[in-house]
Amino acid sequence: MIQDILKDAAQRMSKSIDVLQQEFTKIRTGRAHPSLLDHVTVDYYGSEVPLSQAANITSEDARTLTIQPWEKTMVAPIEKALMKSDLGLNPNTAGTVIRIVLPPLTEERRRDLVKVVRAEAESARVAIRNVRRDANSDLKELQKEGEISEDDLRRSEQDIQKITDEHVAKVDAKLAAKEEEMMAV
Repeated sequence: MIQDILKDAAQRMSKSIDVLQQEFTKIRTGRAHPSLLDHVTVDYYGSEVPLSQAANITSEDARTLTIQPWEKTMVAPIEKALMKSDLGLNPNTAGTVIRIVLPPLTEERRRDLVKVVRAEAESARVAIRNVRRDANSDLKELQKEGEISEDDLRRSEQDIQKITDEHVAKVDAKLAAKEEEMMAV
């Protein structure tokens, strides 16, 4: 029973780190990467679909993304979706190929993005601590019901704290790597 609680807590903490990683991919650095457009949706014959399902997205060079729609008729809806997105990008169309040139980030913009990254990391830490709190309350409930001893409770709480510390360290490592990547010119 204790092992189940520990295992569940570790899995939920790992999911928090996965979510953090996904959020980090949405925040652009100076480089063009197809994952920047992951959250952009396009009107595809009446239904909203992710851009990656309506077109091929590639990185032409360090600052240019190339989008090739699967169908010629999708060029205009894709352009419209890119203009509406919160990325502030200007698509350039040449026939059926759409190119997006990412402007270089200014120092001020980099600092703003670092603040956003730190806020995302803090949210992940809070989520991990919430999982720890839930696991500890589950253990205390087991102890109240007499299913585990007080010694087992203390040992389990220490194990959960170790798991929490490991996951918070992973968040800190990902944050440091992302900050370094963003501040590199």
